Amino acid sequence: MTPILIPAGNPSEWTGPTGNNTWLLTGREPALIDAGVGDATHVEAVAKALDGAALARVLVTHWHPDHVRGIPALRDRWPRLVVVDAAGPDVPAGDGALQIIPTPGHAPDHLCFFDRESRDLYCGDLARKGGDLRVYLASLRLVRDLAPARLLPGHGPIVDDPIALIDEYLAHRALREQQILQAMLDGARTVDEIVRRVYPALPASLSEAAADSVRAHLAKLRDEGREV
Repeated sequence: MTPILIPAGNPSEWTGPTGNNTWLLTGREPALIDAGVGDATHVEAVAKALDGAALARVLVTHWHPDHVRGIPALRDRWPRLVVVDAAGPDVPAGDGALQIIPTPGHAPDHLCFFDRESRDLYCGDLARKGGDLRVYLASLRLVRDLAPARLLPGHGPIVDDPIALIDEYLAHRALREQQILQAMLDGARTVDEIVRRVYPALPASLSEAAADSVRAHLAKLRDEGREV
């Protein structure tokens, strides 16, 4: 199945210059991966790509607002639209079916949708930093084991070498964990102290993001019983 990229029309520093990605699969069972934000231009672009067919399903990777706020506008246009947002059997999409892969971490309800035939993985925000780091890393390893050919994310360009990207993420997180452990062994006792040791040249504007990253690592270490 060949996906059609339809930008959601909500550009920002966080969502990217064209906003969220939504991916349309046309065919017997037209399906849209993620719903956008209800922008009228986005809905019209989906309708134009469908060329008179009705959108049958929207597959939700997770319920962050930029991925689901468009559901009411899509239902206004296609009242029989079905929303798929939970693990279950393969879901019809386009001229085939997609496997639903639970991938918590970035959000507890996060899902990916895997096309076994093309080995495309519609990965939502999986490639963004996770909220629960321990389960996020487990989700990355699960996806790595699927050996996808491409990642089609909710933001940014298609990833043509998923294994390399996932390995880079895993290696980076392992390195950061060792740095945080070393900072604690060297006497750092608060999040701010750890941030100053691990990120000595960090601009002040990024300090809160770094603190969030440290907190995620500390939670993972506590869950694993590895606090210093």
